Amino acid sequence: MEKTFGNFFEDKTILITGHTGFIGSWLSVLLIELGANIIGYALPPLTDQDNFVVTNLKEKLTNIIGDIRNYKKLKKVFLKYNPEIIFHLAAQPIVLDSYLFPRDTYDINIIGTVNVFELFRKTTDCKLLINFTTDKVYENRELGRSYKENDSLGGYDPYSSSKACSELITAAYRNSFFNNEKKVASIRCGNVIGGGDWQKYRIIPDCMRSIRNNHEIIIRHPHYVRPWQFIMEPLRGFVMLVKKIWENNSKFCGAWNFGPSESALHSVKDIVEKILHYLDEDDYKLKMLNNNKEQPHETKVLTIDSTKAYQFLGWKTVLNIDETIKYVCDWYREENLDLEFDVRQIKNYFKKVY
Repeated sequence: MEKTFGNFFEDKTILITGHTGFIGSWLSVLLIELGANIIGYALPPLTDQDNFVVTNLKEKLTNIIGDIRNYKKLKKVFLKYNPEIIFHLAAQPIVLDSYLFPRDTYDINIIGTVNVFELFRKTTDCKLLINFTTDKVYENRELGRSYKENDSLGGYDPYSSSKACSELITAAYRNSFFNNEKKVASIRCGNVIGGGDWQKYRIIPDCMRSIRNNHEIIIRHPHYVRPWQFIMEPLRGFVMLVKKIWENNSKFCGAWNFGPSESALHSVKDIVEKILHYLDEDDYKLKMLNNNKEQPHETKVLTIDSTKAYQFLGWKTVLNIDETIKYVCDWYREENLDLEFDVRQIKNYFKKVY
């Protein structure tokens, strides 16, 4: 890791909203390993098996439990800790939940984002803000090509459209209020998988729960295609981007895609079968919900073009799909999970980068 980042993150104070979540917890582990001082602000973790819990991360960072919509509480955090860098990940992240709770989804993903940007705007010591959104922010017209950062924003469902709104907020604040003293970027990722994710309506947690409980694995959309990538792939891109923005003023601000190559495009059914094969469960019972008209709409194929990240950051994914599945499955079947296990996976991953 030192080859890429040196001591850049050493002793920097970084606020991560959503640090108890799947991606936020892995980002916290990586940045702690790089020497940063992490302030976390988020709701409690979902389960006692989440990556945040089993790694006992609350002992390694400043752990603040709070709702991103609570402006007064969040303001106290900004004033007390004066973070230099902010990663905004707190969100309602589930498409199907957005159909059930659309108002909450918009409230969290839009007002929560405005709260973070307002405090970033008003706090002198805050220099850089990264807003994490999703690859679903694009107006997906099923054109048969990957989407680039300058493609139109859209969003069929409340989750996707709320994240597109978050992107518009990012651009509006950047254009209206910020100059070279304060820098802003947004990040759009393909499907991120790894250990410690127990969210509902996600295929990896669904598989692992079903196997642990000896239940059949239900696949809602077996033939839908997604750009699968191991959690450390985009996180490496995140921290590369932060370093570049910090050192190059506003040149690297704006929107960035971080997704894998076309070789990582696989159907949901393919991913499940690869997981079962790696776990020696090839004959495990599956239930396919093909063409179930009662299910809410989800995009059949969604891919993003990461040429910009490759050209300007030198970033691209390094793992093939089988290596990705191995990292994921090794985490879930490990009997002695702790922070050191995460760190070993991170270090092993970076060995492949170099």
